[in-house]
Amino acid sequence: MSRSSSGRTAGDQPSSPVRPDPLAPAPVTADGPVTADDLADAVRLAVELLRGAPTSAWENGAKAGSLHWDCWETVEHLSDDLFSYAAQLGPGTPPLDREVPFSWHRKRPGGPANAVHADRAAGLLQTLEACGALLVAMVRTTPPQVRAHHVFGVSDPEGFAAMGIVETVVHTHDLAAGLGLDWDPPAGVCARVLARLFPDAPVGADPWPTLLWATGRTALPGHPRRTQWRWDGRVRS
Repeated sequence: MSRSSSGRTAGDQPSSPVRPDPLAPAPVTADGPVTADDLADAVRLAVELLRGAPTSAWENGAKAGSLHWDCWETVEHLSDDLFSYAAQLGPGTPPLDREVPFSWHRKRPGGPANAVHADRAAGLLQTLEACGALLVAMVRTTPPQVRAHHVFGVSDPEGFAAMGIVETVVHTHDLAAGLGLDWDPPAGVCARVLARLFPDAPVGADPWPTLLWATGRTALPGHPRRTQWRWDGRVRS
């Protein structure tokens, strides 16, 4: 490349500084821990979305996305997840090698094994809202040094909040597919959950598609859809 007498290359001529676009979205970062507020927001937004489904949609047996469960069963499963995570943090000395011994059972072969089952005559989403509130309260009030068992790694209150968010936003994605709804959870929450539970997730893509990839729901460029996956709930040093 030729140079001028000033020593600059031909492309080095002075130019006006580039000003940031004030309307451009701020970059999404994973700064900070996963919080009880993050979990509360995820549950609130999920319940608000699901309330938009017609009552008949819960009774027609529509499958929740790629799951083998129908939409009603999937909300029961999600409620049960949130309840069981709250329960793990509940004992004065939480177990580190097993789950708190509630009795889980299936209503039908192939259905989810739950301790929580909603009364079909009285509705469904209030059960989800209540179980989410239980986990939010436990995350807020449990000292951060407390540890409790999960099959994907002994974890702390932040870890259980992150697990509750994954269950909420990903199963709401499944439900939205079955109910014909649009679901787009907050990118910042997804980024913090990825950093906490999926430290090996690829970087560069938006957090929400990346979380769907991490949980086996979709592919990313250069990363085929996962057929097996798990998070790492262990406490970060």
